[in-house]
Amino acid sequence: MKALLKKYKSVIRFIVTFLAVYGVLTIGYNVYLNASDGSKFYPDYLTHLVADQTNALLNGLDYKSDVVPHPNEPSMKIVINGKYVARVIEGCNAISVIILFLSFLVAFAGKFKTTLFYGLAGSIIIYAFNLIRIVVLSIGLYHYPWRREILHTVIFPMLIYGTVFLLWMVWVNRFSKQIQTNE
Repeated sequence: MKALLKKYKSVIRFIVTFLAVYGVLTIGYNVYLNASDGSKFYPDYLTHLVADQTNALLNGLDYKSDVVPHPNEPSMKIVINGKYVARVIEGCNAISVIILFLSFLVAFAGKFKTTLFYGLAGSIIIYAFNLIRIVVLSIGLYHYPWRREILHTVIFPMLIYGTVFLLWMVWVNRFSKQIQTNE
């Protein structure tokens, strides 16, 4: 048993570190969500921010859009030219994807400064890409509402998780200590 633990020490360290960071960040995010009272920023600040930024981008693309609180659920409705096309829920703010990204990054940590800057840059890339994803999805749903399922459940999740995967591959191959120590 001791030989197995020694042989797979780096794998076990990765799994434990990943799960610990993921758990701490997820619990912290859930504490934040439970502390959000929704009075000023409905349903919570980050989801509200994503909805407002989506609206600004849609209007910048000459779509007459508006976001309004959903009356029956904790979400923001995206309305384009008077047509309700989508809703922005808590899961649309990319925080859970960023938590997943950061957990992997820390588990495959490089130098502290490099890890910190890459984590910040990667989080910004994921956040920005997610905003673009919501804008394009909203426009797609406005013009092609019958493609709702494939757009929302296949194409756009594939793009956001594909982006995270590419960021991970760059990290592992260029900056991670684990790769450098194995060479």
